[in-house]
Formats: sequence, C-alpha cells, structure tokens
Amino acid sequence: MPPTDVLREPFGPREFSRVFAVSRETTERLEIYADRLRFWQKTINLVAPATLPALWMRHFADSAQLAAHIPETARTLVDVGSGAGFPGLVLAVLLADGGPCQRVVLIESDTRKAAFLADVVRRTGLAAAIAVDIVTERVEAAATRDKVGLADVVTARALAPMGRLLDWVAPLFGPQTLGLFLKGRDVTAELASAEQSMELAYDLVPSRTDSRGRIVVLRRLAAKPEG
Repeated sequence: MPPTDVLREPFGPREFSRVFAVSRETTERLEIYADRLRFWQKTINLVAPATLPALWMRHFADSAQLAAHIPETARTLVDVGSGAGFPGLVLAVLLADGGPCQRVVLIESDTRKAAFLADVVRRTGLAAAIAVDIVTERVEAAATRDKVGLADVVTARALAPMGRLLDWVAPLFGPQTLGLFLKGRDVTAELASAEQSMELAYDLVPSRTDSRGRIVVLRRLAAKPEG
C-alpha cells in the first residue's frame, strides 16, 4: 500500500530524493525543472508566487505521490490541464527513471504554458527516456479526444469541480482506465454531486502534502442509464 504519512517542511531536493527513492539523474532533472519554473515565472503566472519557496513540497512532492498508484501495466498517462506540469510533467520525470508508462500526454490549451512545458522537456532531456506529447487544445474538444485516444491513467490537479472534470475526461476512459485526481477538502461533496449523473467506483486516499487534501483513485466512470 502506498505510504500515507504527511510530509513536513523543510523539504528540498535531498528530502525529495530520500522520500521518493529516485535516482540522482531524476533529482537533477527536477532541479533543472525548478530553475526553469522560477525563470518563466517572472513573465508568466505558472504558480501562486507564495508557493515558490515551498516548490519541492507544494508542487513536486504533491505531484510525485501519485506515482505509487500507477499500475505496472499502464503504458499511456494523460494529464489534463497541465499548467506548469503538475502533476503530469513531474510524473513523466519520475517515470523516465524506469516506471511503467512509455508515453505521457500533457494537455494544456494555454500556448505560453505549453511552451514552458516544452522548454522543461527539452532542457531535462526527457525525450531520450520517455515519450512526452504536449497537446495545445482544450480537453473537451473533439480534436483532443481524437488525437489522444484512450488512456491507461488520467491525472489532474486543481482543474475543475469533480462533475465537470469527469465530463471532460470521460472520453479518455476505457474499462481499465484509472483516474488519479488531487483534490481539496470539498472532494466528498463534489463526488456526491457527480454521482447524481455518473456511476463511479473510487477510493479516497489522504494526501501526503496536505492534511486536508485527498487523492481520488477512480476505478470506474460511466454515465448512469437514463430513466
């Protein structure tokens, strides 16, 4: 079972490497990622400025905790509303170190943020270890669905309330697709609302970076029959 202890500050590259048992190369890639984020943040609002001092906890560790839930059989991970790459690009960095997935798709409609993602992929050399595709379309667009196809794993963080989010990602779900969604303290109410029109099977796992946060591990997503 994935660990559920809540991590504490101070938390930097050394703590990240120890907690998530990653290689030196992975830590170095994340350090490059952090440097590029700080550089781009000067002109693009990628993250809330107040969270920059706690980048390794608030963004990197928050994203990385999902890796423990990815099935060994997964081949394609699709991250929707990637923004600054959380959680999808962080997971790509971790998976490049020998994880199960061979392809990570980052869906981000903002062309400036997509350019940032491409910059990080290029400077970290990720493409030599794992396929990373950046799709600059809205997730709900038919063109996006046609381009991406079905996913083995779908991830998202702070994108939309669960009902709306699940409407968007439903076309990416097949019978074996697993959803991993980082949510806040209102997740129970959001799921109850979504269940009025959808059949869901899920677990709620405590976040390791926020005592009020939860990971929705979604194992089934289907529309309820009418009537």
